[in-house]
Amino acid sequence: MSLSVRPIGTLGGVLSAGLAAVLVAGCSGSSGSETVAAAAAGGSAPPRAAATGAAPTPTPTPTPTPTGPYVALGDSYTAGLKISPQVGEPRGCSRSSANYPSLVARALGLAGERFRDVSCSGARTGDLTGAQSTEGGVNPPQLDALTPATRLVTLGIGGNDAGFMEVVGQCAKENLVDALKGLVGSDRAAAPCRDSYASADGGDQVQRKVDSAGERLGDTLKEVKRRSPQARVYVVGYPALLPADPASCVPVLGSTVAGGDLGFLVEKEQQLNAMLKRRAEAAGAVFVDLSGPSAGHDMCAGETARWVEPPFPTQGLAAIHPNARGQEGAAAAVLKALRG
Repeated sequence: MSLSVRPIGTLGGVLSAGLAAVLVAGCSGSSGSETVAAAAAGGSAPPRAAATGAAPTPTPTPTPTPTGPYVALGDSYTAGLKISPQVGEPRGCSRSSANYPSLVARALGLAGERFRDVSCSGARTGDLTGAQSTEGGVNPPQLDALTPATRLVTLGIGGNDAGFMEVVGQCAKENLVDALKGLVGSDRAAAPCRDSYASADGGDQVQRKVDSAGERLGDTLKEVKRRSPQARVYVVGYPALLPADPASCVPVLGSTVAGGDLGFLVEKEQQLNAMLKRRAEAAGAVFVDLSGPSAGHDMCAGETARWVEPPFPTQGLAAIHPNARGQEGAAAAVLKALRG
């Protein structure tokens, strides 16, 4: 969830200045034909269920783990922005061979023609069906990697469509302005960013963007199904950026951002993930939740525990983006869903 030519790296700069911010059920049971076949073979007929009206309990057969080909689609949270080693073309996609698609592929023993990662930092749903320009070249339409032979697809996208990172950056700026007002004696607002996104008619501007992104995602999932009808599709959500208790962020973010606005950002991310879950289920895809597994690993969790970097990240990493631990956590969640 980044901007490439719409770069999230740029957002990191804004934040630094402003915050100085996803059964096939089989049953075993005997039919009449099986009884006849057994008798004809001279064997004993399978016992019939007691005449109680109760059917035999079906034995579930686990869905087999996909064996590929596997295609990974998505934005910077999928690509692994600034996580070493950076690989693939165009370089402007900032794709890492340590991102969760690569880790999943290795765990499944998929390589070469059986695994394609075409995720790209800055991607929106429109970049799945159209070419995406980056600072390092053009990424072809991501859906072009799909074929009728594709058996596994992961898709992590929607945040850029919803403008979520712009919301984070705007909140940083709104709080900076409000803090400066406080220096000259004005009372600080409880949630200046929340106030700025409240529509005149009482609606929620961010929710409207999320809903609009959901419509585009729904169309995208239909197109994935059309191109790869036999593929199992997994929509991967976004990890928790902030803790449920904003007070725990004070050591990392200081008192610059109002607690009410930290709560606002938590709420907006929950809305984004809820939309992804609804759209995945409506399309017959599986939603892979990352917010639960990443609880306690948000940007304020401390350097050794966090999965997401804070506005002032560890040197060389991207602000407000997953680090290597975050990609490992995402891979574990995807593999659990695949094998569940």
